[in-house]
Amino acid sequence: MTKVMPGLQYSAEHEWIARDGAGPATVGVTAVATDALGDIVYVDLPEVGAAITAGEPCGEIESTKSVSELFAPVSGEVTEVNSAVVDDPALVNGDPYGLGWLFKVDVNTDGPLLSAEDYAAANGGEL
Repeated sequence: MTKVMPGLQYSAEHEWIARDGAGPATVGVTAVATDALGDIVYVDLPEVGAAITAGEPCGEIESTKSVSELFAPVSGEVTEVNSAVVDDPALVNGDPYGLGWLFKVDVNTDGPLLSAEDYAAANGGEL
């Protein structure tokens, strides 16, 4: 079974969001998504300063199998992009909940989000 990290929130489209309280939230894609995609070879992320809207496409991830859109789990303004992932997309496969994070966002409003337990149950993951 694929690992789902407790303490995060998840979109139905396989993005995760982490909040540490005061600062911007961090967004990435789940291990469920990386397992389904296979080897990730390219990421196209929103630019710093871009406004993203919950549920709307905000980038792409390309693997050796397919190209998938990234969907914004929240609405807000992008404050930082993980340039290490742009330079080495394989980081997303190797550490999707750590070094493979995608971008940070100042959240205005949440989209429909799932708890870790609900996401794991819906997607065959384990906490």
